[in-house]
Amino acid sequence: MINTIKSSIYLMALIFLSAITSCTTEDLNPSLEQDKTVKGNIVTVEDLEGVLNGAYDRMTVVNYYGRDFIINNEVRTDNVFANGHSGRFQTESSFLYNANYGGGVWVPGYQAIASANLVIGTDVGTLTGEAAYARHLQGEAYAIRALVHFDILRNHGEQHTGGTLGIPYVTEFLGENQQPSRDAIDKNRTMILQDLQTAFDMMSDDYFDASKEHMSKYTAKALESKVDIYFGMWNEAKATSELVINSGLYSIIPADQYVASFAQDGAGNSIFELAFSDLDNAGINGLGFIYRGDAYGDIQVLPNVLNLYEAGDVRADILGLENDKLRNMGKYPELNGYDNVPVIRYEEVLLNYAEALFETGGDAVAELNKLTAMRGASAYSAPITKDDILNERRKELIFEGFRYDDLLRTGKDIEKKEVEQNITATIPYGDFRLAFPIPQAEMDANSNMVQNTGF
Repeated sequence: MINTIKSSIYLMALIFLSAITSCTTEDLNPSLEQDKTVKGNIVTVEDLEGVLNGAYDRMTVVNYYGRDFIINNEVRTDNVFANGHSGRFQTESSFLYNANYGGGVWVPGYQAIASANLVIGTDVGTLTGEAAYARHLQGEAYAIRALVHFDILRNHGEQHTGGTLGIPYVTEFLGENQQPSRDAIDKNRTMILQDLQTAFDMMSDDYFDASKEHMSKYTAKALESKVDIYFGMWNEAKATSELVINSGLYSIIPADQYVASFAQDGAGNSIFELAFSDLDNAGINGLGFIYRGDAYGDIQVLPNVLNLYEAGDVRADILGLENDKLRNMGKYPELNGYDNVPVIRYEEVLLNYAEALFETGGDAVAELNKLTAMRGASAYSAPITKDDILNERRKELIFEGFRYDDLLRTGKDIEKKEVEQNITATIPYGDFRLAFPIPQAEMDANSNMVQNTGF
């Protein structure tokens, strides 16, 4: 694999790929080879959709949503630890990465962005097929571009280490700038939010994807609520969350369906999920095998997690003992990785809304209690605290890769609480290790690139 932004952007121009077959919203299992190499090969709206499917597919690889992006954001918290069974995630869980570390989502992220930019840069007026649908597909590409840049920023930006450097925001396929420099964090935020607004404006309700495997119009606003709370933009988070809630398109999964919902593709609470199937067959490199099983099972649950849930809370049912090891048994249940991976659920938006209301003087208690009522948990009484909201987020979103960002965006240390944790001591907020380094291959290839402080 070629490990630079430049090579990620230009990857498709370096090798000749055969023409793609037709792909629809029901067929999201394209190989990466189905990407187009040059704009001139995109002559129909179906071609454009095939390229977009390639962007989604790039997000499913093992070092992105296929496993590592989620696990890295769990194993560096008080939720889980790496037991060393096969040696996986020892570096990340111990915060022992250095300048030579090649992890994070830098490479797969910029490859997905390249595919999205190819869709965005296509003149849809020249294509054969339904122009309105082509415009909708471009809206999806804007949302993908925003989300992936946001993910890379959360991994590699200096927003929690005392610096001001974000990441390069790449907006062109085969653009003139082959060695982009890092933008400021504030500029990254502005560009992400602009792309999400463009996505919302371009996408149409007429193309709502019931499978949730393609982004739909209100996916853009759901993602925007995620970005808003990350940056403490509380009034904006309130407004974007309300748009999603008032759309009526999604609902909280009921208590009796909670555990089963993680084995169901396109459930009523899903807003956007990435498509996986038996064709992907991640095997020991997938989420199922990393969370459980004797053949792999490097990620175990820390004992304190048992204390999060009261009796009757169905969210505790995802926990289980496997050969006396406390495990995540309920989320990503198919061991070989055949289950779709949720990226954003309705419950997250509801929690975003509750937090925004808390910060702006609204009725956050009522929103939290909509969730607890569907989980068999006790209702909250006013007044509540910020920690109540963070704890409810932890209970609902555990093992899905949210905890690390929730700790950092609220300025909290990564505390050493239990002997099983891989860190030897608490890591204070602001420590340089809270961000991954820029990959060394990128530093070597790009003279304009600046490494994160400390590496």
